[in-house]
Amino acid sequence: MTIASTPVAITMGDPSGVGAEVTVRALTTLTPEKRQNYTVIGDIDVLNRAIRACGLDIGTHQAGDTPSGPSIVVNHIAIDSLPDKFGILSDRCGEASFRYIEAAVKMAQSGEATGIVTAPINKEALNAAGHHYDGHTGMLAHLTGCKSSWMLLASERLNVIHVSTHVSLRDAIDRATTDRVLETIRTGYRHFKRMGYENPKIAVAGINPHCGENGLFGNDDPERIEPAVKKAQQEGINVHGPISADSVYHRAYRGDFDLVIAQYHDQGHIPVKLVAFDTAVNVSLGLPIDRTSVDHGTAFDIAGTGRANHENMLSALSYADKLANARRPS
Repeated sequence: MTIASTPVAITMGDPSGVGAEVTVRALTTLTPEKRQNYTVIGDIDVLNRAIRACGLDIGTHQAGDTPSGPSIVVNHIAIDSLPDKFGILSDRCGEASFRYIEAAVKMAQSGEATGIVTAPINKEALNAAGHHYDGHTGMLAHLTGCKSSWMLLASERLNVIHVSTHVSLRDAIDRATTDRVLETIRTGYRHFKRMGYENPKIAVAGINPHCGENGLFGNDDPERIEPAVKKAQQEGINVHGPISADSVYHRAYRGDFDLVIAQYHDQGHIPVKLVAFDTAVNVSLGLPIDRTSVDHGTAFDIAGTGRANHENMLSALSYADKLANARRPS
């Protein structure tokens, strides 16, 4: 099943954020034929407000209706008492964010959508609405019944998958167990094989400075990270490490590795956002459905001004297309 036969579902994100703006801007750049390969799940009034804020010459129509001109397909989900302007932190927006994602998951699971692209949500609004998740990745794992999921940040020259993401640094160190690191390596390997890499070259970042310097700065790397790497190597995976985190990203950026295993959120996010802030794509791995996302937040401070950059959304749409057309893992 490809993009041509089944649309990708785009969730609008928090109605008060820039999600609606980057979505309509990105879709407006596409040809009418290509644009019909996407359905936006969100609020049609908010999307129309975003179109006006951006000064775009395009309309919206609900799925199943016939448009009268250039238009964006919308699966409208009505949520009562949404703010009538952008930039407002609201539990109603948190509820809307959850409902859009829930609908998209159902579409993907039923075959009505070939995958999901998500615009940014606000975690505070989400939790205020009673949906207690650390973000999209955990929510999607719960909605699809998965025990584990992983965040991949993908860009042209640097790709990073995380052992843990939205937890404290103290908890992240505890979560870097041999089993979790091994499963992260396996998950990254399977994904890159799916994307056409015959023998993906994977590097595992150390968790301590200089991988512990033979015990001077801790024994986490030899005791927990090295065993995972050795087990993966025994399975035939082309993986190396642990390698000191202060050098491994440079080596990957220059082409030595296709993928880096980051031990925690900032260890992976900082290098990717340094070299690909506007183009990196957030990809959820380990789920039974495909999901990509922009790698930025709701930006309440500029929401509604028409200034939000849609380049990241275009990258997320492009990666979703690649996933839809890549061979499925066996």
